[in-house]
Amino acid sequence: MGSKGEALRQRIVVAADNLFYQQGYENTSFSDIADVVGISRGNFYYHFKSKDEILNAVIDARIAGIEMMLDEWDKKLKDPRQRLYYYIDMPLRNQEEIRLHGCPTGSLCTELAKANRAMLDDANKMFTVFHDWLVVQLNLLGINKNVKKIAMHFIARVQGIAIVTNAFEDKDFLQQEVKQLKKWLDDEVLKSGHS
Repeated sequence: MGSKGEALRQRIVVAADNLFYQQGYENTSFSDIADVVGISRGNFYYHFKSKDEILNAVIDARIAGIEMMLDEWDKKLKDPRQRLYYYIDMPLRNQEEIRLHGCPTGSLCTELAKANRAMLDDANKMFTVFHDWLVVQLNLLGINKNVKKIAMHFIARVQGIAIVTNAFEDKDFLQQEVKQLKKWLDDEVLKSGHS
């Protein structure tokens, strides 16, 4: 496939990613994606034979995007606590999208848990990337005890914040919970004997 074909494939993945996030995987059809990209269904099927193929490409693109984002944070922010604060602030930086559609990762995993369990393990890899990064940051802070559980707690808290913010469209709740999660992190650092 030439660079023109690869560029079109990439446009399809980006359009599918946006539609899966805004409408849901189940509510997005081939036609929806083809219409956004501006191609015929025949041209669409040349690149993707099934909706699961598109979903795989979207998940791969999201994982690559998460890895790139976390790498940028590692370069930009030298202190692991600042990196963790930045992770906690993610719902604030994306509060309008969260208010309207929830978390892209959480909402896709929740939908696949109900509709397409075969793809759920692949989608969960997005959370695994975050989890592994959180473990590294917590270790750098000197938190070594129960670090994997603490990383899961981070993910659960941020996901809970996104779900409730989306359900109630409550920006005040979002800001309050982000502040509390930072305090919780500071308390965990103190408990570990580091400041």
